[in-house]
Amino acid sequence: MKKFKKVFSLLLVGAMTLSMAACGSSSKKASTSKKGGSVKVGIITDTGGVNDGSFNQSAWEGLQRAEKDLGIEVKYLESKNEADYKPNIETFVDNDYDMIICIGFALADALKEEATANPDQKFAIVDDATNKDLPNVTCLMFEASQSSYLAGYAAGLTTKTNTIGFVLGMSNDMMHEFGYGYTAGAIDANPNVKVLQNNANSFSDSAAGKTAANTMISGGADVIFHAAGATGLGVIDACKEAGIWAIGVDSDQSSVAPKTILTSAMKRVDNSVYEIAKETKEGTVKPGVKTFSLKDGGVDIAPTTDNLDPEVLKKVEAVKQDILDGKVTVPSTKKDFEAKYGKVYTLND
Repeated sequence: MKKFKKVFSLLLVGAMTLSMAACGSSSKKASTSKKGGSVKVGIITDTGGVNDGSFNQSAWEGLQRAEKDLGIEVKYLESKNEADYKPNIETFVDNDYDMIICIGFALADALKEEATANPDQKFAIVDDATNKDLPNVTCLMFEASQSSYLAGYAAGLTTKTNTIGFVLGMSNDMMHEFGYGYTAGAIDANPNVKVLQNNANSFSDSAAGKTAANTMISGGADVIFHAAGATGLGVIDACKEAGIWAIGVDSDQSSVAPKTILTSAMKRVDNSVYEIAKETKEGTVKPGVKTFSLKDGGVDIAPTTDNLDPEVLKKVEAVKQDILDGKVTVPSTKKDFEAKYGKVYTLND
């Protein structure tokens, strides 16, 4: 009997030890999960890269702000070419990211494939609504024509030669919104203005941007707006060398060339990324289209106004209010633009 009790005691001690070990393992796992399992949000850039000075950089700055304010884990993956889009998305999927944000319409096809293959994974994409019907995708869109209109209005009032320029990064309906707004604003401010136009067909070729700008400068342009990501850095460089004004895009690009940037047509990609990161943490993400406009601060001209003549700025602020009040409707489609201005915008022909 004593022997039996001794064996029973040893078995009991062993069972308790295993139980404690199991509890310790569970506790350690929970602790690790709590520390390393915070909400994870990642962005995937297009080929412009995270230091493009506009679109992708703005997105990363918004996510970094979310990291600081919300205590989430953040990371970016750069796409050197289109072949990187899908593998980059898969990397975040494999690492259990709570939200994967694709920066730019160029990633739309890769996103569609991965979102369909991973229905439980939440995705967002900036500047694309083709995937709006997927139940796990949120499309972050902007009224880019509104901020571009304000930039064009400033350009129309600033030009001394009555010739200004516009360099586009890619030709599609969404990107043409920049051109419609810019051209409309310039004409409304100065009916005598001529808008030179060029499609660089790249968001990452600064040399192409510089060549396009130099051609416009030779044609008399003294203010040039770009909506071309990193390609636009070449536009700004050409304007700086020629001593004329450049207009930035997406973020306040005044720091790129403080004495060259007249203003910037801001598209607050940083705010949209911050917002979707916040909703991810709160568990309130909804699929479909989420649009940011002048009314909610989603678009605007840059807060840096050092290079704008005070009278020009005053008029720009007045027309901004007219847009908010519904007195001015900014065209965002070819049909609406041509109904008022004719075919002076030719990049989509």
